[in-house]
Amino acid sequence: MLMHGRVVVVLLALAAATPNVKYFRYERGVDVQASAKAGQTCAVLDAGIFAHAAPGLTDMRLYRGTGSEAQETPFVIREAASAEQQQHEIAPLNLGRKGPHTTFEAVMPEGRYSDVELDISAKDFIASVAVTGAPDESGHEGTELGLFTIFDLTGQKLGRSMVLHLPESDLKYLYFSIDGAVKPEDVHGLSVERVPAKRQYVTVADTNQVAQKGKQTVATFKVPAHVPVERIEFVVGDQPANFSRDVTVKVQAVPAGKPNTEEEPPQPVESSGNLLRLHTTREGHKIDEEDLAVGAPWVNFDAGSTWTVTVDNGDDAPLAITDVKLEMTARRLCFDAQAGAQYSLMYGDTALAAPRYDYATLFAPDAHAAVATLGAEKENPAREARPDERPFTEKHPGLLWVALIAVVAVLGVVAVRTAKSSPKAG
Repeated sequence: MLMHGRVVVVLLALAAATPNVKYFRYERGVDVQASAKAGQTCAVLDAGIFAHAAPGLTDMRLYRGTGSEAQETPFVIREAASAEQQQHEIAPLNLGRKGPHTTFEAVMPEGRYSDVELDISAKDFIASVAVTGAPDESGHEGTELGLFTIFDLTGQKLGRSMVLHLPESDLKYLYFSIDGAVKPEDVHGLSVERVPAKRQYVTVADTNQVAQKGKQTVATFKVPAHVPVERIEFVVGDQPANFSRDVTVKVQAVPAGKPNTEEEPPQPVESSGNLLRLHTTREGHKIDEEDLAVGAPWVNFDAGSTWTVTVDNGDDAPLAITDVKLEMTARRLCFDAQAGAQYSLMYGDTALAAPRYDYATLFAPDAHAAVATLGAEKENPAREARPDERPFTEKHPGLLWVALIAVVAVLGVVAVRTAKSSPKAG
C-alpha cells in the first residue's frame, strides 16, 4: 500500500509539470512559406524528432515568437492517410453462374473507392473479371469500369493477386463477371478501402549496402528508440522481369518494460512478406503486378534496435537491389499560423504529459493548407535543468525508512517503560 501511494504521488507530480521553453533540450525552427496567408499550416515530422522526444511525442510543444515572449500554440498531429480510411468487408449478392461465367453483385460503401480485393479460394488459375457499375439498383446497364486479371500461381511460386485496380469511383452498385475456372462456391466476398488518400511514408533509414550470404541477400539497420517503422521498401533493377522472393524481418531490441538482463535476454521480433514482380501473358491474359514493399513488425522500443532484412533467393540469382528503405507513415503537425509570425518546435522534457487542445478536438483538415518545413535540430541554447518538484519524501526515500525505524524504536522504549512502571496484579 505504501509503494502504491508513492507511485501515485510521483504520477501527480509529473502530471503537474508545466511546459516552459527553458526546460526543453531540443528545438527546430518551423519555416512557413513567406507567401502563405494566415490559416491552417502543416509540416511533416521526420524520424529525428521521434528519436529525441518522449514516447508518443508527449513532450512536444509549438511556440510562436522567441525568448520570454514565446507563446504556446495549439496543434494537432495527423497521419498523412485519412484516419477514416478503413477496410470494408462486403458479401456477394445474387452469386451464381451465367453460361461460362461466375457472376455476382455488391453494394459498395458510401464515398469514393478504387482498389477492390476479391476473396476467392480457388487455386492455380488465371481469370478475367469484367466490372460494371451503376449509381442505383438498375441492373447491369451501367458504366464499364474495366476488364481485370486475377490469378493464383502459387504452385509455380509466382504469387497470387486478387486485386482489381478500378478507376476511382463512387458508384453504389458493382456487377462482376468472372470467366475461367472460378466457380460460385469459390467466391466468398470482397473488400474495399475508402479513398481519399493513399498512405504516404517518410524514410527512417536506408542503405544500398546489401550482403550476399549463401542464397540470401541481407541488409541491416540501426534504429533509435521510439522511432516507428511500418514498412520496408525495396528498389530493384529492371531485371529479372519476373520474380517472387520471400522476405523475413528480424528486430533485436529491448521491448518496453523488459530490461536487457542475462537472466532474461530480449527475444527478437520477426515478421515475413513477399516481393513480387510479374509482367507476362499467361493463357491469353496479360498480367502486370508489382509489389516491392513488405510490412514491418511493431514493438514499442525503449532502446535502439537492430533490424535484419533477409531476401531468400532460393536457387535463383540474387535480385539487383539498389536500395532498401525502412519507412514510417508520414505524420503532419498542423496549426493555425499567423502571417509573418515565427514558430519553433520544442521537445526533450520528459516531465511533461501530452497536451490537450480544443484545436485538436475540433480540427477539420483543409485541402489547401499551407506547407511548412522543419529546420535542423539544435540544442536549446537557453536550456536549464528542470528543478526537482517531487515531494521531500520522494527526493529522499531513505529518510522515510529512518524515520519509521526511529518511531518504532521510541514506541518500543515507551512500551517497556510502561510495562515496568505498571503495578503488578494481585
